[in-house]
Amino acid sequence: MKYTYFPGCSLLSTAKEYDVSARAVMRELDSELVEIPDWNCCGATAADVVSYLLSISLPARNLAMAEGMGQEVVATCSSCFLNLYRVNKHLEQNPELKGQLDIVLAEAGLSYSGNLRVRHLLDVIANDIGVKAVAKRAERRFAGVKVAPYYGCQVVRPYAEFDGPDLPMSMDRLIAALGAETIPYPVKTRCCGGVLMTTQKSIGVKLVADILEPAREADCVVTVCPLCQLNLEAYQREVAGKLGWPLRLPVLYFTQFIGLAFGLPERDLQLSSHLVSAEKLMRLALAKS
Repeated sequence: MKYTYFPGCSLLSTAKEYDVSARAVMRELDSELVEIPDWNCCGATAADVVSYLLSISLPARNLAMAEGMGQEVVATCSSCFLNLYRVNKHLEQNPELKGQLDIVLAEAGLSYSGNLRVRHLLDVIANDIGVKAVAKRAERRFAGVKVAPYYGCQVVRPYAEFDGPDLPMSMDRLIAALGAETIPYPVKTRCCGGVLMTTQKSIGVKLVADILEPAREADCVVTVCPLCQLNLEAYQREVAGKLGWPLRLPVLYFTQFIGLAFGLPERDLQLSSHLVSAEKLMRLALAKS
């Protein structure tokens, strides 16, 4: 099965290991991510501050190019997923927007119908491929490994396309299928602060501390969002100072966790790129294989 793929900026820079592991895991599941040619930044949260039309036009250009490649497009970054999905919703809600967008896209020789289905990779793996297929492919079991499943605030909100907005379970089920235990984690959809770490760091550190404190008994955090992964991993020293106890908690992408269970090599997982070592988790996986 082939899926039209929008990687987004983070996955070719700070979250390259997410892109590499996503492609590798999909190959193992007899699927392929086919990248949109000449894609552009989705605008993240910054474009909306400059111009509403810009914030819609940037992701719409990607959708226009993807529309000729299939009936749906898959994103891995939660912000990219939200921005792409938002285009369709706003076109539905505001008929006048279509005319404005047509003018912008026409400058690039493009047009967009508004009908392309936008999906997150978590949705594809959990629901198209399925938990049973993922479990069947696994060569290692994570029996006894405790995981904090962190979804972040964008993948199921405000658009609960494939999972519950307050208590999502799709990633929990994948983790459990690989033998691990998901800890009770009431903060699984809390905001990590996003770019607040660069503008209001004290607030950002508090938000991350509120997310990591309930994960104290976990062996790792597993997430679906590149900015969440960065914040939860890179600021653990500051968070440890706030919490008053040592903190060296690996924060993996869900595709890396699946790939580790599949027995994929380091070149496909790039766990060594993380700031917090996942060596202990790797030993646990090997011990249970």
